[in-house]
Amino acid sequence: MADEKIVIGSETKYPLNGILTIPNEMNGSVPAVVLVHGSGPSNMDGKVGNNFLFKEFANGLSEKGIAVLRYDKRTFVYGKEMKNDTGLSVKEETIEDAVLAANFLRNDSRIDSTKIFIIGHSFGGMLAPRIDAEGGNFTGIIIMAGSPRKLEEIMMDQNNDVINSVNKLVKIIAKKQVAALSSKFDNIYNLSDDEAQSTKVLGKNLRAYYFKEMGEHPSSHYLKDLEKPVLIMQGEKDVQSTVERDFEVYKNIMDGKPNATFKLYPNLNHLFMPSIYGEILKVQKEYKVAQNIDRQVINDMCEWILSV
Repeated sequence: MADEKIVIGSETKYPLNGILTIPNEMNGSVPAVVLVHGSGPSNMDGKVGNNFLFKEFANGLSEKGIAVLRYDKRTFVYGKEMKNDTGLSVKEETIEDAVLAANFLRNDSRIDSTKIFIIGHSFGGMLAPRIDAEGGNFTGIIIMAGSPRKLEEIMMDQNNDVINSVNKLVKIIAKKQVAALSSKFDNIYNLSDDEAQSTKVLGKNLRAYYFKEMGEHPSSHYLKDLEKPVLIMQGEKDVQSTVERDFEVYKNIMDGKPNATFKLYPNLNHLFMPSIYGEILKVQKEYKVAQNIDRQVINDMCEWILSV
């Protein structure tokens, strides 16, 4: 395989460095994927703790004849410039760059333009159906550890999971903090866009508009009418997106649709690596342990892409 340094959005306000990994053996044009990050600032290797999710995907998929495009997330590079943008939404944070990446691949003669896929992990998986609909125009969609829930619902559920994991004294304090956050979320969809842009929800910069805009474009809206192939993958020991709240709900949304494939992996966590602690309070500690993605996950992904 060969790693080629590239730039996504070179003519835009926010050019991003990236890498296009090309397979060694090419008989004509090859299929390709765009990798889309989870939440928060993240580099092109998808670094989480001491693990490099996207770099592993790139190596594993290219060995099977699939090109892979990965790039730095916009907030990773331009976080300081973007933090005061009251109208920030997932469109500016994630969607625009993923669409630019898909178009970049279409303009490369080595890539089969009829076989360009998106792999969204976690938050990227939540957004993948919308990215496809808003200009990605992918051949197929892979959702890894995603969620059909709204972002604020995920945050509240995770906070409640934390509350249930701590001692009584901490629980009392935490419940008050979570209740205060919940009250902010309750009114989001009653706000106008201007009101939402002026309402702070988390910290100094994250506004209600970010949640409102995303919540008004739920993945179920796109998935229920989607006819192109979709692969939904989930680790059984994932404590951030879960089998019950997410994987099974995806199944209900896609009930009976022949274009949907579901893969559940025993004992794997949110990074599709072996679960160590399996506790919401210890996820950061778990990610500090350097591991590798389960090989079956990459094999299944490759097999699915090549079968489409």
